[in-house]
Order: sequence, then structure tokens, then C-alpha cells
Amino acid sequence: MQTQLFIDGEFTDGADGRTIEVFDPHDMSLLATISEATEVDVDRAVEAAKRAYPEWKAMSATDRGRLLLRLADAIEEHGEELALLETRDTGHPLRDSRGLDLVRTAMQFRYFGGMADKFQGAVVPVDRGFLDYVVREPLGVVGSIVPWNFPMMFVSWKMAPALAAGNCIVMKPSELTPLTALRIAELAAQVGFPRGVINVLPGYGQTAGARLVTHPDIAKISFTGSTPVGRMIASQAAGLGIRTHLELGGKGANIVFADATLPKAVGGTAFGIFHNQGQACIAASRLIIHESVADEFLERFLTLAASIKVGDPKDPSTEMGPLTSPMHRDRVLNYVQVAVDEGGEVLLGGKAPSDPALTQGCYVEPTVVRARPGSRVTCEEVFGPFMTVQTFSTDEEALAIANETEFALGGGLWTNDLSRAHRMARDINAGMVWVNSYKRAHPGSPFGGMGASGYGREMGFEAMHEYTEAKAIWINVDADIPPFYAR
Repeated sequence: MQTQLFIDGEFTDGADGRTIEVFDPHDMSLLATISEATEVDVDRAVEAAKRAYPEWKAMSATDRGRLLLRLADAIEEHGEELALLETRDTGHPLRDSRGLDLVRTAMQFRYFGGMADKFQGAVVPVDRGFLDYVVREPLGVVGSIVPWNFPMMFVSWKMAPALAAGNCIVMKPSELTPLTALRIAELAAQVGFPRGVINVLPGYGQTAGARLVTHPDIAKISFTGSTPVGRMIASQAAGLGIRTHLELGGKGANIVFADATLPKAVGGTAFGIFHNQGQACIAASRLIIHESVADEFLERFLTLAASIKVGDPKDPSTEMGPLTSPMHRDRVLNYVQVAVDEGGEVLLGGKAPSDPALTQGCYVEPTVVRARPGSRVTCEEVFGPFMTVQTFSTDEEALAIANETEFALGGGLWTNDLSRAHRMARDINAGMVWVNSYKRAHPGSPFGGMGASGYGREMGFEAMHEYTEAKAIWINVDADIPPFYAR
């Protein structure tokens, strides 16, 4: 377990010696005491990245890709260690840390390791006698801010494409969950990444994060987190001409039509909302169900949700662990009271588990609330194991409910009508739509939203565009110079 800052290829204490305590959300025991990055440390890291950038940019794309592939191999070789570290740091059930988070992290580095020397420019057909070609160049030093809900996986989402494109990176993981980011930085150094290319600085948003966002030598900020913070970052960066890429909140609509295959819809909906305790921007947090099948669906769904095993995330049989912090647990439970005050009906959960073994941790039971249209709990992001239920009678009504929030990140629908599937997928306001599934992701598929859910895309060719700039180069092959320019 690494507990220091990673700057210029070395682990080092913060400049002023301050530390942050990191807790295990299962029982709030002290997990680690880590160095805290402040403004001075951000300056040190950015300077190291600036020094490393010319050599990293000049390195062949094939060699950059080879290092990313080595890092993917190292992550898999240390998979059990990383999975357990992620579980203890975040509360993710070990079965998910092993089977999803770790796998997706390695996949991301491997995908962009292969992408590095395959991301091509273009030749543009222009005037006769000229050759015009476009190359994609890296931006320089990129600042990345990673949230606490999927810290290991999000490290790869931001780091892999930025490095593949030839940028250097200064990354600030959340002060709540920094441990896997530091371990991946250590593995990167071990497989041969040059000094300064990767820098990892755990710290607080108001100090380290604020300096990173406004540092004059940062070419771009890539941020994943809440909508209010994302808007503040965009405003600050815009004044300095720093570009931003924001992956923000969500309020996923999950529509179940009368012709859906209910057992599949029930299971997919449960995964969509309760995986990672609902702490996901793409969570299926709004169930919108046709009135003709609502009773049958809810009977099946509530039975399944009540059977989910909530417990110690280190137990391989646990299906839902604790939320990541006491503050966030209290926030989710507060929304239960909000729902009741607004006339909603709690159908399941809505409280901490009664199991004495879990009372010291940050646990919340799977919660389902029948909510009134337009209520706060149907419009605001709760970010927990908290799902609202609404019914509809027509396709038009379902679409109106789905699109009534300011968020536009992810959404899903369950139907066996192919025409309806295409039509609704087209009209749902979201950057991603799943049909007869939910919450799928792949390194090759662009991930991101619109509106209050941000802009820009993670993953796929779109991510390489996010971390590069187009340069057009004109070559006079055999064109005559116009006479009035001659001397």
C-alpha cells in the first residue's frame, strides 16, 4: 500500500507534511494515513510533467502503446491485490472488484495500448497542386480529477487515452479513495514509464483540485464528478483558456414496456440500480413502468431486491456493500425523508440494516420509493441504492417522464417491439441508451452525456479526439504561385 504522493517518478511526502486519514467504510476502521497534496505539490507535479512532455510526445506511438500494454499485464498480475485494495477503500463487494472493476481497468489500458499507433490522421481533397493532410497532436499536460465511486476504473478511463495520445498527466484522485490510483502509478513506474509522465496527487478539491484547475501550464482538465462542481470548474478554466471535459451527474430513466420479458427486465433493473450500491452516474435510478404490468413487475422486483445480500464487502458472497462514506450514507437516507415529505411511499428499505455486524459501517438497505411526478427524488441525483417508481399508459407519456430532468447521461428500455426500441432510443435525451440491458460499457464505445450531465466522451476513438488537437498541413506539390504574389 503506497501512502505518499507520486511526483516525477518517485513517492514523496507532501510539501507541508499534512496527511489525510482513509477509512474502511465497512466498519470505519483506519485503513491508511496518506500524504496530502497542496498547491505547492501541484506545481511540482506540473513542472515534472512539463519536463517529461517533449520526450514522451516524441516517442513513437508504438512504444507508448507497448508501455500501456505492459501496464495492463501488470494490473492483471497484481489483480487480487488491487481488487482487495479497491474493496477495502470503497466498499465495493469483492466479487465486483474482481469481476468488473479490475477487468475493465485492464481492458481500458489494453485497448488504448493497441490504439496508440492506429489513431490516424486524414488527407483532405483540396485545390489541384496541393496536398493537405491533418495530423492529431497531443495537448501537453492534462489535469485529471477522479471521483470516489469507481476510483480504479476511472484512473484507466482518463489515464489510458491521454497517455496513448502523447500527453503527460497530473491526476488528483479523491481523498476518500486514493489507494488503487497510487498503486497503479507504482506499477507504471515498474514497467518503464518515464519519470514525470504520470503524477498522482491525493488531496482536497478546494486546495489541490483548485490549483490544478487554474494552473496556467495545464492544457486540459478532465473531470468526473457532480454537476455543481463541474460547472464551477468549467467557469474557472474558461477564464484562463483551459479546455474542459466534464462527465457529471445522471438520473437514468429505465422504461419497462408491457411487452417486455419481465424476468430479464427485473434482473437487469436490479443490476442497474443496486450495483456498487447505486453509486454510479448511470444508475437506473428511475423505474418508469407500464401500468398494465406494474403490479407483476414490482412483486418480482421487490422480492429480488429484498433478497440481495448486504454485508462485509470482503465476503465473496456479498452482493451489496457499504456506501463509501458516512456523509454520503446520511445524504441518501435524508432523501428517504424527502420522498416521504413529498407524499411518496417507501415500498422497500429506506433505512440502515439492523444487522449488528453492520451498524458501524456506511450501509443503506436497497430502497424503492413510489414517487409523485415532478418530485425532488425523481429529478435530483441521489447516488445511492435508491430507486423511484412511476407508471405510464402511452409511449408518449413514458418519453415525457424520461426526459423531464436536466440530466442526459444514460437511459434504458425493455421491449420486444423493434420499431419502438429504435424510436425510443432515438428520442430519449441521453448520451447512451441501452435496449433490453442496462449499464453496459466497453473501451471502444463512447461514454458521456449532454446537458447537466456534461460534455465530451470517455473511451473509443472519441476519447483520442478529446486528448488531441487537429493540425492541417498544406504542401504545394506543383501549383503555380499566383502572378500578383511574384517578385
